[in-house]
Formats: sequence, structure tokens, C-alpha cells
Amino acid sequence: MAKEKGELTGRHVLLIFCGAFAVIIGVNLALAYNAVKTFPGLEVKNSYVASQEFDLRRNAQVALGWSVYASAQEDQVTLEITDGDGNPVEVARLTATLGRATHVKDDQKPDFQFDGTAYVAPADLGPGNWNIRMVARAKNGIEFTQRVILHVRG
Repeated sequence: MAKEKGELTGRHVLLIFCGAFAVIIGVNLALAYNAVKTFPGLEVKNSYVASQEFDLRRNAQVALGWSVYASAQEDQVTLEITDGDGNPVEVARLTATLGRATHVKDDQKPDFQFDGTAYVAPADLGPGNWNIRMVARAKNGIEFTQRVILHVRG
């Protein structure tokens, strides 16, 4: 029996089957590689040691009574730290990392300066959700850490 031109044979079906699975596996490997490559992952070096001091740090931080609010206008980020009465707080030291929640390639270290009511810093922001991971030291030495969510409109 002669083979007709364009006839679908078992060999063609096998090649289509293998090709489809090769594409699926290739896409999965590419996505897994990019997920691992862009995720910072590590929060603390030793979670057991960090857990032993957690309650003490949290209680000291709560006792300060501070609230933190972040906003952005044009190319400037404002970080408002207020006490329990709503008054602005000037801290002894403030460090912060401004970045996306999903990757570290856009991370910035804003140079916040106190203007009498809030901390302001220039920043290069695109639209979307940003996180400010801040560490402020009170004048009495207590460390205040918080992740503040910042929504930037496009």
C-alpha cells in the first residue's frame, strides 16, 4: 500500500506529542528559573534566634505608640511618623529600603530628611505597589521596624 502525501502517520503523532511536552516543560523550567532568580527569599539568617527576641521587640515598639504613613508625589516619597497624640516624631536615626514586593532589582535607599513634620526623600517611582522597609531608632534607643505599603498611581 503506497503512502499518500500529507497522510498522518504514527511517527507524526509521536513528534507532535513530544514537541508539545517539550514546549510545556521548557516554559515551566523558564518560569521556575526566573522565580528563583528574582525572589530575595531570606528575611533573617536564623529564625529561631529572631523568634526568641520577637515579643520583647514588639512590646517595646508598641509602647512607643507610633503610626507610620507613606505617600508619594511626583519624584518624592513622604514618610510620616506620628506618636499616639498625632504629633510628628523626629527619630534619632532612620534607614529604609524602598522596593517592589516581588523582586529586588528596583530597590532604592532613599535619603530621608526630616522637614519638621515628616521625612521626605527623592525617589524614582513607577506606578504600582511599593514597600518601604524602614528601621527607625527612637531617641531612647528603641528600634522601630515596619514594612509600609505605598501605592503609586500611574
